[in-house]
Amino acid sequence: MTTDRQGNGSGAAQDDGDSAFLAAYDPREFPAIAVTVDIVALTLRAGALHILLVERGGRPFQGAWALPGGFVRAGRESLDAAAARELAEETGLDATQLERVHLEQLGSYGDPGRDPRMPVVTVAYLAFAPDLPEARGGGDASSAAWVPVSALDLGGRCEGCAETQGPERVTSQTFTEPDAARPRPPEQGPGHGIDGGGSVPRPADDTAAKGKPGPQTLRPLAFDHARIVADGLDRARAKIEYTPLATAFLAEEFTIVELRGVYESIWGSPLHAGNFHRKVLSVPGFVESTGATAARGGARGGPRARLYRAGDARLLHPALLRPDREESVR
Repeated sequence: MTTDRQGNGSGAAQDDGDSAFLAAYDPREFPAIAVTVDIVALTLRAGALHILLVERGGRPFQGAWALPGGFVRAGRESLDAAAARELAEETGLDATQLERVHLEQLGSYGDPGRDPRMPVVTVAYLAFAPDLPEARGGGDASSAAWVPVSALDLGGRCEGCAETQGPERVTSQTFTEPDAARPRPPEQGPGHGIDGGGSVPRPADDTAAKGKPGPQTLRPLAFDHARIVADGLDRARAKIEYTPLATAFLAEEFTIVELRGVYESIWGSPLHAGNFHRKVLSVPGFVESTGATAARGGARGGPRARLYRAGDARLLHPALLRPDREESVR
């Protein structure tokens, strides 16, 4: 990377006027605002679409479930680097493993009252990959869990999620081992954890003895994370219609049946096996045959399924439309 003569890496040289202006510039004249990143991390576990949630160990919203994320280390990392760092902290992925994770910006959220501490703008990311490891609470998270998307209650904000009256909630009754992670020792200092909440040591779990809400309790998602989750699920459902990103949920080699399972899990509806097989193979560059077959035949016997890998297509043409959308365009 080349830098200008002032060494700021901006690519544009500063003149003497700029230097004088910057020397007198006082950023304290402007209201303070912070930037965070939050990650909607999706994966398939036992054939069902799961999302990574963490339980906040510090205030605000102590004890509430939230998306993994935290403050951007201003001046030291980019937004993309911050998102990758936060995802690694909550999943234990190393740099090599992170390369197989699809990570893209979802959107920015900056309503004035979204964070009770101060004005905070968060940049949300969407991440998905196959076989992501067990969750672990990082930063100020007291615990973490892979939660079935079908267990989410986002107040009617997304298709395929549970819907009840009242605030956005997520039930923890499905947070069972091995998906639920044991708490890790909290990290100290600013800039760590979910949206930068302070690290608070957490005692052993004796909530039942103290009469506090137990694991069956419905608890609201922190901040505006219900909205972010709903937007992330909508993005994922739409994007696999016209891009080959559904293959990012699978191993390098997969069968058409496994690919269909991804679509069914994300769209939340069954698909006709024969029609789906025909459509996938008719899209140029979507998948390509490896020439090999699966190690075992199907549950009902018969020949072993052929194995495929992701092709080189960036966009699917024609697109694979959801059944409800397919009906509407006919």
